[in-house]
Amino acid sequence: MKYTSTRNKTLSVTAAMAIKTGLAPDGGLFVPTDIPSITAEDIKALTQMSYAERAVFILGKFLTDFTLEEVEDCACSAYNKVKFETDEIAPLYKLTNDVYFLELWHGPTCAFKDMALQILPHLLKKSVVKTGETKEIVILVATSGDTGKAALEGFKDVDGTRIIVFYPEKGVSSMQKRQMITQEGNNVDVAAVCGNFDDAQSGVKMIFGDAEYAEVLERNGFMLSSANSINWGRLVPQIVYYFSAYCNLLKNDEIKLGDPVNFVVPTGNFGNILAAYYAMEMGLPIHKLICASNENNVLTDFIKTGIYDKNRPFKTTSSPSMDILISSNLERLLYQVTGGDDVRVADWMKELKESGRYEVPDVTKARVKEIFYGGYCDDAATLETISKVHTEHGYVMDTHTAVAKCVYEQYKEETKDETKTVIVSTASPFKFGDKVLTAVAGEGAAEGLDDFELLTALSEKADLTIPASLSNLKTKPIIFTTSCDKTEMYDVVSHMLNLS
Repeated sequence: MKYTSTRNKTLSVTAAMAIKTGLAPDGGLFVPTDIPSITAEDIKALTQMSYAERAVFILGKFLTDFTLEEVEDCACSAYNKVKFETDEIAPLYKLTNDVYFLELWHGPTCAFKDMALQILPHLLKKSVVKTGETKEIVILVATSGDTGKAALEGFKDVDGTRIIVFYPEKGVSSMQKRQMITQEGNNVDVAAVCGNFDDAQSGVKMIFGDAEYAEVLERNGFMLSSANSINWGRLVPQIVYYFSAYCNLLKNDEIKLGDPVNFVVPTGNFGNILAAYYAMEMGLPIHKLICASNENNVLTDFIKTGIYDKNRPFKTTSSPSMDILISSNLERLLYQVTGGDDVRVADWMKELKESGRYEVPDVTKARVKEIFYGGYCDDAATLETISKVHTEHGYVMDTHTAVAKCVYEQYKEETKDETKTVIVSTASPFKFGDKVLTAVAGEGAAEGLDDFELLTALSEKADLTIPASLSNLKTKPIIFTTSCDKTEMYDVVSHMLNLS
């Protein structure tokens, strides 16, 4: 299978080349030229497999320039009991007869990004060898919280790579920040950006698109790649857990083969729900994809109106990983639903860069609305949802998962749809302990408590075990203290790489 750019479909590269380079040379995103099909019989067979075996089957459909043994090595190295605290890797929790939580936070950083970032380093290492690359790969990442730590953890001490992570100084939770600034590894660097996530992401994209800077890097023996979901190697592993969730429903006799299900996905950058869309296009029986946003509801507005407009106030919310106004992966969806109209996609992205908005025609809008429902949830409703679910079911969610649950309730009220529904749970509640403790224990419960006192208080109140990877942070020294303006990101990268 070959890969092309969303902005120039005459481009054709292998999966290994797409993974190695991350971003297409024209600034577009790599997409597969064909979407493989999965049959009902395939799904039935997947039901009897482990998560790693399911990953091998699905990834093998897309990574056709990798051998089966290479894909198996990557999957088994990523999805095992050493890395994840449960053999199921991505277990389902049954809340009611019709609603389930897909828990994607049992990995080493307690967030769903582990599902892709534990395998990406293995895919990248093999891609470098396959393409004959001799330069050191520099992984450049902008994070709204979870990607940064997961990427640092995945790439630490990986031979032939360096990783530099930029995060918005006041746009991540205190626990997310502590995870990043205490990161160990001989090839890692972290810096805060004085701005929001979009500032950090725009700065990283600017560096990626700078041909002159690429020459400077090349002279010094480096080349850039990405661990953000703009990299196909980050996105494609996420397709697996949608198939896995369906297989687990089937295995547990919750559905019959062929029954459609809904997925509710809290998302800011659109990558997580885009993976569900690809699963749907491959043949997974999905009735509706429900896109859940916080008050930065640019995606909700786009799904409802066909107008993407980032010209609005940026809001810092209790679900910071979704505090995003530029949803990069929407570009891939637009390419798919327009039948690969690269010229039109390129024009829309040019409009977005120049004016901060674009509008799709009615036919594209109708296609998007046919597949997706969009809704959003403010901070007050987020905490109310956490409290209600804990009171009624004894289950504790993080703030992002609560946004998804809240939007699902809106969807069900509006549509009366009784289809069985899987809510994608993207982070451990302990990562956002102050907000979650306030929701389950009442106003003032988190006041005066530091990060680790919050962990203990939430554990006692909710009767939950604190993940070791979070409790261990207490004794780790702070390593990274760099802070920069968004205009200084080039200088930070150059300094970290000792460029001449």
